[in-house]
Amino acid sequence: MTLYCGIDLHSTNSVVTVLNDQEEIVYEKRLPNDLAVICSALGPYREELAGCVVESTYNWYWLVDGLMDSGFTVKLAHPGAIRQYDGLKHGNDQSDARHLAQLLRLGILPSGHIYPREERALRDLLRRRLLLVHQRTMLKLSLQGLFTRHTGKRLSANQLGALEEPGQVLFRAC
Repeated sequence: MTLYCGIDLHSTNSVVTVLNDQEEIVYEKRLPNDLAVICSALGPYREELAGCVVESTYNWYWLVDGLMDSGFTVKLAHPGAIRQYDGLKHGNDQSDARHLAQLLRLGILPSGHIYPREERALRDLLRRRLLLVHQRTMLKLSLQGLFTRHTGKRLSANQLGALEEPGQVLFRAC
């Protein structure tokens, strides 16, 4: 018999559901986010498991890597592409974990790419830099708008950059 596992991952715990071919629940439990506990719970089903689906959340690295290191086949679910997540979320974490397992069973799981762990740090660093560049631009535009509102004058990007030098005064009292 083939089994399918769905894991609804949260910050401190995960709901692990294992379904069979008839969509019957073989195992379902909320477990602490402890790799040894989760692997131990899935251990008895290892040979029959077609795969485990982990919801792609901000904290999936440790679980996906740990399950793969333990010999499990793992898929990363792309929540934005799953219709259930279009604002019509089921009632609880158990139904979410079951839904992930059912999508795997049906072969219609919208999956995300599991980026190689050796390259994730650089990718995350570049994403953070991009976010900071966007924030810097937003703040500069906000400051330019504020200056124009209060003075009626335009402050160019070069003038704004020059204000970073010591001794520059942005607003003079009239």
